[in-house]
Amino acid sequence: MSKIVYCWRCQIDVPMLEEGEWDDVLPRLTRGIRDMQAYRQINGGSILEAKMHAYGDGALERYFKITGFRETNINALWHHRLSLYGPPCSSCGKLLRTPRAKFCAACGTPASASPEAKNAGSS
Repeated sequence: MSKIVYCWRCQIDVPMLEEGEWDDVLPRLTRGIRDMQAYRQINGGSILEAKMHAYGDGALERYFKITGFRETNINALWHHRLSLYGPPCSSCGKLLRTPRAKFCAACGTPASASPEAKNAGSS
């Protein structure tokens, strides 16, 4: 089930997709890219026009059905995937920007201070 966390790119709390959910959205995203390219080859037009045509009922709608959150930026879905982020910061609670982050970009706390990082190092 998706988890609501702070997205540093969007600068708001949003639902992040678990891997199973991401596996459901990804084919719709990639199909949208192909549909956009085909639309532009056949009809010309702007990228925005092709994007509106290609993504009308695909990835954004599936994301909404999974999360209940109405995302309007198709590009945001590419980074609303929980596995792209690290564990929560032990100080501020925001997710580290990557699983390999050395410190929290939000507050500067070293990642090694988080309990998850300590447990990972002892394996």
